[in-house]
This record gives sequence, C-alpha cells and structure tokens, in this order.
Amino acid sequence: MPNIGAEVLTAFATAAYEAAGTPPEHAQTVSKHQVRANLVGHDSHGVVLLPTYIDRIGRGHIMPAARPEIMTESPTTLAVNGRWGFGPVISEWTMERLVARAREMRIAAATIREQSHVGRLAEYPLMAAHAGFIGLMMADSGQSPKAVAPFGGREARLGTNPLCIAFPSDLPGPVFIDMATSAVAAGKLNLARAQGKPIPLGWLLDKDGKPTTNPNAQLEGGVMLPLGGPEGHKGYGLSFAVETLAAVLPGLGFGIDPKGRHNDGTFMLVIDPHAFSPTDFKIQVEAFVRYLKATPPAEGFDEVLYPGEIEYRTEQRRRQAGIPIEDATWRRLGEIAARFGIAVPRVMSTAS
Repeated sequence: MPNIGAEVLTAFATAAYEAAGTPPEHAQTVSKHQVRANLVGHDSHGVVLLPTYIDRIGRGHIMPAARPEIMTESPTTLAVNGRWGFGPVISEWTMERLVARAREMRIAAATIREQSHVGRLAEYPLMAAHAGFIGLMMADSGQSPKAVAPFGGREARLGTNPLCIAFPSDLPGPVFIDMATSAVAAGKLNLARAQGKPIPLGWLLDKDGKPTTNPNAQLEGGVMLPLGGPEGHKGYGLSFAVETLAAVLPGLGFGIDPKGRHNDGTFMLVIDPHAFSPTDFKIQVEAFVRYLKATPPAEGFDEVLYPGEIEYRTEQRRRQAGIPIEDATWRRLGEIAARFGIAVPRVMSTAS
C-alpha cells in the first residue's frame, strides 16, 4: 500500500479532472476537497471517489464547468440551483456567500439542489468556523437510489443523510461533529470492499433481512441500517429531519428517480455567535473542550478526545508520512493515469 504526499496527490487528481474536461479552477477545488478527506482519515471521501466522478462526467451526470444559479434570495437566505455541477464547487461557493451575509446580518441560511456528490461534509461548516461563525450543513442524496432502511424496515427508503456542525475556536485542531445518520457512511462500505475487510455487525442487513459482516451484502440486495443499533429509532429520526430540510425543503421531494442521477440536496446555516453570546464564544468553546478532556478515562481508553481531534491528529501524521492509498484504489488511479496519459503520483513509501 503506497503512501503519497498530499501535494503530489492533489496535483495528480487535478490533472485527471482537467483531462476529463473540467476547468482548472473547478478541478483544483474538487481535488483539494478529496485530498483533505484523505488527510484527516476519511478515505471513503478521498481520491477513492476520483474514478466515480470521472465516470459521472462521462455519463453526463456531472457538468464539470457548471456554475451555480441563485433561484431566490433575501438578505439572509439563498436558494441555489447547482445546475449539476461538482458538489464541492457549488457548496463552497454557497458557503462563501453565507459567511459574507452572516457578517452583515448575523445569520444566513441556504438550500442547494441539483449538484453532484458534495464529498466530506465538514469542509463547508469549517469554512464558517474558520471565519469565526458556527456552521451547519445537512445533505441528502435527493431522488437517487437509496441505501438505508427506516427503523423497523428491511427495504432502503432513505439516504445516509449526513450532518455536520462546526464551532469556532483557537484550538490547534477544529471542533466539529461530522456524521452520517446511518450506522455508517456509504463510502466506508466502499472502502471495506476495496480493502477486502469484514464490517461490524449493525451496519447492514443482507437480502434476507439478517445482520451481516459482509460488505458486499449491500450490492447483493442488502440494506444499510440507521444509526443507533437497537436504539436505531434515534438515527432514523435524525435522518428524517435531514431529508426534510435538505431534500423536501429545497423541492427535491423524496423517493427514487428511475434515472438514478446523484443529486445532493443540502441545507446550510451560518450563525454569528456574537448575536447571542454575552462572552467571547471561542474562549468558552475552548474552556468546554478543556473541561471535557480533563475527564478521567474509562477502562480501555487513554484519554477523552474532543469532536474533531482524531481528524486533526491524523492530518498531522499524514502530512509527514503521506496518505496511504489502498491497493485497489491505487490500481484504479493507475488506470486513470494510463487512460489520460498522465504520470502516476510519486510514492513516498510503501506499507505492507
């Protein structure tokens, strides 16, 4: 399994997207988001997606040069049509405008429809957090094929429906929650398949409605479960809320479009903490983190981590040692390099 430097991997992905017909600035944005996902350890949303995105360009499901269109707006709201452009391009563009509006109005919200897969959700609320705001984002796959059963069911009716909330602070690593409302993100199943590894019980039911550790079960008629295991009604309730705000509210509706085009509906919210907090909110967040980290660790744990700390530590390590690319993904990147006549990324080291 090769380790690749972040800059080298970003340059390769950018070249591949440009070769597939993507304008340079859009190629750079998408590549940046994917490699950042790899850097923080969310490999399921990293360059493993590059072949999928290029395939969707070829099928006309992603319009690589598309720019967003504002359908309706007010001083504090935006309703955006992504015109089937790259999710990272459309969502980053929208978040930039929400941050600007929140600076003036203290709060701003947006919905997006008709954009491709947005990738790792945390990238966008963290834009708000780095600017001193609270950022929130929810995403749904619109009417593309579903993957998750509602609690008590055995047929897929929901997306993985992730949500993220990020908080401003001056800590070395950002403070944020980024989670699917399913038991696991779909990309982690793809990663398990690529690595040939079993999955924990509680992630999937097989085609007969029985729990399984086989990551291929989803491809064989199985279904993902909502977050919470025996308390899965909680994950189901969160998923319902995400789909209502990110799909029903922007007008995507629910159910499945037979065309199967991936369509990440989203809801975004940016809040200026100065509108509500009588004290310095960032200082209070940092104090809260220190309070939690001072908790004596339970058996089996070395310490209490704050939300986002694992990602920060992983990023520091991978910036030094490189990003590990599983062998199946490495082969697919090699195929893309050969297809477009570009050089494969230079390897830093190889792990067994």
